[in-house]
Amino acid sequence: MNEQQKRRQALVYHAKPQPGKIKIVPTKPYATQMDLALAYSPGVAEPCLEIAKDVENVYRYTAKGNMVAIISNGTAVLGLGDIGPEASKPVMEGKGLLFKIFADIDGIDIELDTKDVDKFVETVKTIAPTFGGINLEDIKAPEAFEIERRLKEELDIPVMHDDQHGTAIISAAALLNAAELAGKKMADLKIVISGAGAAAISCSRLYKAFGTRAENMVMLDSKGVIRQDRENLTKEKEEFATHRKIDTLEEAMVNADVFIGLSIADIVSPAMLESMAKDPIVFAMANPNPEIAYDLACKTRKDIIMATGRSDHPNQVNNVLGFPFIFRGALDVRATKINEEMKMAAVRALAELAKEPVPEQVNIAYGEKSLGFGTEYIIPKPFDPRLISTIPLAVAKAAIESGVAQAPIEDWDRYEEELLKRSGSDNKVVRLMHNRAKLNPKKIIFAEADNLDVLKAAQTVYDEGIATPILLGNREIIEELQQEIGFDGECMIIDPHMDESKATRERYAQKFFEQRNRRGVTLYQAQIKMRERNYFGSMMVLEGEADGMVSGYTRAYSTVIKPIFEVIGRAKGVEKVATVNIMVTDKGPLLLADTSINIDPSSEDIAEIAKMTANVGKAFGFDPAMALLSYANFGSSNHPNAIKMRRAVKQLHEECPDLAVDGEIQIDFALNRELSQSQFPFSRLAGKKANTLIFPNLESANITYKLLKEVNKADSIGPIMMGLRKSVHVLQLGASVDEIVNMAAVAVIDAQEREKRKKAHLNKQ
Repeated sequence: MNEQQKRRQALVYHAKPQPGKIKIVPTKPYATQMDLALAYSPGVAEPCLEIAKDVENVYRYTAKGNMVAIISNGTAVLGLGDIGPEASKPVMEGKGLLFKIFADIDGIDIELDTKDVDKFVETVKTIAPTFGGINLEDIKAPEAFEIERRLKEELDIPVMHDDQHGTAIISAAALLNAAELAGKKMADLKIVISGAGAAAISCSRLYKAFGTRAENMVMLDSKGVIRQDRENLTKEKEEFATHRKIDTLEEAMVNADVFIGLSIADIVSPAMLESMAKDPIVFAMANPNPEIAYDLACKTRKDIIMATGRSDHPNQVNNVLGFPFIFRGALDVRATKINEEMKMAAVRALAELAKEPVPEQVNIAYGEKSLGFGTEYIIPKPFDPRLISTIPLAVAKAAIESGVAQAPIEDWDRYEEELLKRSGSDNKVVRLMHNRAKLNPKKIIFAEADNLDVLKAAQTVYDEGIATPILLGNREIIEELQQEIGFDGECMIIDPHMDESKATRERYAQKFFEQRNRRGVTLYQAQIKMRERNYFGSMMVLEGEADGMVSGYTRAYSTVIKPIFEVIGRAKGVEKVATVNIMVTDKGPLLLADTSINIDPSSEDIAEIAKMTANVGKAFGFDPAMALLSYANFGSSNHPNAIKMRRAVKQLHEECPDLAVDGEIQIDFALNRELSQSQFPFSRLAGKKANTLIFPNLESANITYKLLKEVNKADSIGPIMMGLRKSVHVLQLGASVDEIVNMAAVAVIDAQEREKRKKAHLNKQ
C-alpha cells in the first residue's frame, strides 16, 4: 500500500460508518415511560437532592467515578507539533478508545482553544466537577509542567500528563529490570538522556526517585549537552545540567551505562555504542524510527539490553502498559491525586510482573515457546491479560497507604475479581489473532478474488503482513478491481479456466483421479472439476503449493464444502469434521460448536467435537471451560436429547479427566458462575463461567451464533473448520471484509499449528 492509499485508509476509518471513534451509550433501561421518568424528570430530582446534601454522593449516583477528561490544546500533537485544538481531536478520541478497551474507563476528550496557562488551568478547574480524573495530553513544554503542577495543587481529583509520566513509568520499570540483568545498581548508573522535553524530564526525575544520582546523568537537547554554564536554561533543564565539560552526544556516550532516547531517529552510531560500558542498556524510544535501529544495535553490541517504542521488536516501551491501569486504580479508591508513591508502585508492579511466569495466551500471541525474564523480556507485553488485575491493584494500595484515597478497598480479592471482569470490554481476541498470524505469515488462497470485498480483504491481509495472498478467479476482473482499489501488491493471480493453468490442471486432475477413481470419478470428470476454483484451490493446498484457503463468499456453504471434503478429507483419526465460531461479546469471547455441519450428532460425535473445540481454544490462547448444553440440568430429564449430552459428558470425563467440562446444563447456569456455584456445587463448572459451549444439534448452535451476531452485534470469527487434513476454511455467504480478514488469519494460525505439530513429530523420530 502506497502513502496515498494509507492516507485514504486512515481518513475512511475515521469518517465511516459514522465520524469519530467514540460515542455515548446508556447504562440504564429506557424502554418505558417509567424508565424515562426515573432517568429525567421527575425521578432525577431525588439523586440531585442527595448530592446537594453531601457532594460525595455524586460518586454513588452518577458516572463521575469512571470518567476521565482527556484534555489538550493541540500544541504538541504526536510528531505533528502545534496543529491546534480541532486537529488534535482525533488523537484525543483515540486516547478515549484506549482507556475504554484496556481499563473500561469512559474517556471524554476536551480540546481547549488557548495557549494561555492561566486560562487553561482555570477552564479545567471549572469543568472538573464533571470528572473523576484529568488526563493531560499533547501540551508543549514548558507550559505542560506548569499546567500539571497547578492542577495537581488546586484540584481534588487525580491529574496526570501522560506524555510526561507514561513513558517515565514504563521505561523506569524496564530500567530496573535491565539494571538487575546487567548486575548494576541504580545509584551507579551513568545515564545519557537524548531529549529534554516533558517525557525526558519526567523520566529523569523518576529514575532519580529509584536511586539514580543527578551527577551521573547527562541530558542533551537540540543544541547539545545541557551544561551548567549554558545561559537561559529553563528551570527543568537546570535541574539536569551537568558540570562536565562536554558538548556532544558522542562525548557523553563514552563509558555510559544507559542511553535513553526521546529525540529523533538515527542519531546514535555504532561507534557510540562501542564506546559505552559493558552490558550497555539502550532505550531508543523515538517513533516511528529509533535513535539507532534495533538490528544494528544488537549486531554492534552482543551484550546490549535494548528497548524501543516499536511493537516489532522485543521490549516495547508502550504507554498503554501504564495510563489506563494507573487511572483505573486511582478512580477505584477515589484518589485525590496521582502522587509519586502511586507512580512508583506502578513501576514496581510492572517490573515484578515481567519476572513472573508468562501466561500461555501471551506466548501464543507473540509466537513464543516460553517467554521469560531476560534481555529480550524486561517489561510485560501489551497483550498480557494480567495487567488489568496487577497495576490498578498496586496503584490503589499505594494511594491508600499514602493517604490520598477517599474510598479505601477492604476486600482485595473481590476487587481483583472486579478488575478481571472489566477485561471483557476489550476486543483483544482479534488483535491477538492478527498479531500471531503476522509472526509467521503463510500463503493463503482467496478462492473468490474476483469479488470486490474478497479482494479488499486480500489487500488488507497483504498490507498488514497477515498472509501472502494467492488470488483465484477471473484474471481480467481481478486486475481491473486491483486498479480500482489501488492494490499494487505483488500477489500471484491464478485463473483455473485459462490456458496458462492447463498444465497445473492436468496434474491436479490426475492426482484427483487417482484419489477418487474407486468412488466413481473418471479422469474426464476430474479434468472438468479442476476448472472449478474450490477443487483447484483445494488441490493447491493438498499439494503443499499453498498453506491454506478461504472460500464461500459467493456460494452456499454446502456447495463449498463438497469439493473440500472430496479433495482434502478428514485428518487421520478424525471421524467427524465440525466447525466452531468464536463470538467476541462485550462480556468476553465465547466458542460455539458445531455451528455449520453436523445436523444431529450422536453422543460420541459430540464428545469428539468437544475435544476438537478444546484444542482450537487452546491454540487461540483460551483455557477452555466447557459446557455441554441442553434444555435440562444434570439428569432432570430423561428425554433422548438430554441423555445424549449426559453420555457425551461421561465419555469426556473418562477420556479427558483434566478438561473443565460438564453438563448437561442450561445456558444461563453455564454462563453465570454464581448461579452454577449455588445450585450445582458438585459440577466441574461450579464457580466458573463457561467460555466454550457445545450444542446438542446444528439447529440450536447455528441459531444461537447468528442471534448473537445480529442482536448483540457480537463479532463472529468463523466458522472455523475442525478435523480436516489441511487448513481450509469456509466463509459465511456474503461475509464482510473484516470477517474475511479474520478467517484468513485463522487459516494462517491453523497452518502454523500444523507446521508446529509436524516438526514436533519429526523431532521425535
